[in-house]
Amino acid sequence: MKITLYPIIGAMALISACSSDDDATSSATVDYKEEMRNLVINISAKAKGTSSDFAIIPQNGIELVTQNGEEDGALHTAYLDAIDAHGQEDFLYGYDQDDIATPSSTTTYLKAFLDRSHASGNTILITDYCSTDSKKSTSYATNNSYGYLSYAAEHRELDIIPASEPYQVHNGDVSSLADAKNFLYLLNPDNYASRADFLQALKNTRYDILIIDLFFHDGTSFTADEVAQLKTKNGGGKRKVVAYMSIGEAEDYRYYWQSSWNNTKPSWMDAVNPDWPGNYKVKYWEADWQNIIYKNSDSYLNKILAAGFDGVYLDIIDAFEYYEK
Repeated sequence: MKITLYPIIGAMALISACSSDDDATSSATVDYKEEMRNLVINISAKAKGTSSDFAIIPQNGIELVTQNGEEDGALHTAYLDAIDAHGQEDFLYGYDQDDIATPSSTTTYLKAFLDRSHASGNTILITDYCSTDSKKSTSYATNNSYGYLSYAAEHRELDIIPASEPYQVHNGDVSSLADAKNFLYLLNPDNYASRADFLQALKNTRYDILIIDLFFHDGTSFTADEVAQLKTKNGGGKRKVVAYMSIGEAEDYRYYWQSSWNNTKPSWMDAVNPDWPGNYKVKYWEADWQNIIYKNSDSYLNKILAAGFDGVYLDIIDAFEYYEK
C-alpha cells in the first residue's frame, strides 16, 4: 500500500554504506525492471495453473508495461499477458500529502502508462487518498470518466469502511474484474474487536471487489469458508475477493519471519523502509525470497490459493526504483 515513485534517500545511503564492491558489481548486472516482471509472470503462471481465472493485479510500478519503461516505448506483451488489472495509488490525490491534489504532471505521466495498460484489456483500480467530500466526489467522477475504477480512501492506513454507499453501487453479479463498478481496499482490521465483527462488516457492504489481507490482526489467516461468505454482496450479486501480498518488501509481522533475522538478516534482505518500520527491502530476484513468495509448498501464494481468494493484489512492484537509484 506504499507508493515509492520518488527515491528514499535515507535507505539508499544505508545500502551504499553497507554494500561491498563485489555486491555493487553483481548488482550492476541485474535488470531490475525485468526481474520484477519475471517475478510477476511466474506468480501468474503458478496461480493460473491452479485456477485459470485467478486475477493478478500489480500495484504501482506502471512503467513495467513498456519494454524500456518509457511511456512511448513498445509494450511488454509477456508482462501484460500475465496480469488482469493494474492498481495505482495517489493518481489524483495523495502523492505529496493526503487530501492534497497530486501534481498534474505526475497524473499526466501515470495516465499515459495506465491508458496503455487499459487499452490492452486490463482493469485499472485507482486508490486516491482524500477525505474531503468534494475531493472524494472529484476522484470518483474523474476516474470514472477515464474508464477507471476508484476508491477514495479517507485513511492511508486503509482501516475503515466508508459510511457512504459505494460509487455506482449495483446488485449485479461480478463474474470478472471487467464487470466491477467499484472496490473497497481494507487492509488493516485493527478497528474491529473480533474476527467475526470484521467479517460481518465486510459482508454488510455492497462493493464489487474487496481487497483485504489474508490475515486477521491476530496473525491467523482467513479460511476458505470465511472467504466464500464474503463473495456475495449485501443485497445480492456475486463479487470478487482479492488478497493483498507484498512481493517487494519483507514484513516482520508475517508468518514467514524468523526471529533470527532480527539480529542477522538473510543475504536477500536489505534496509528497513524508513516510512514503514518493520518492512524491509528485498532482493526480489533471489531464489530464497521467491521460495517464500510462490515456490515453496508453504508459500504465501499457496496460502492465498488455499483460502479460495479470486486474485492477488501485488504490492511494492515499484521496488525496482529503489535499486535503480
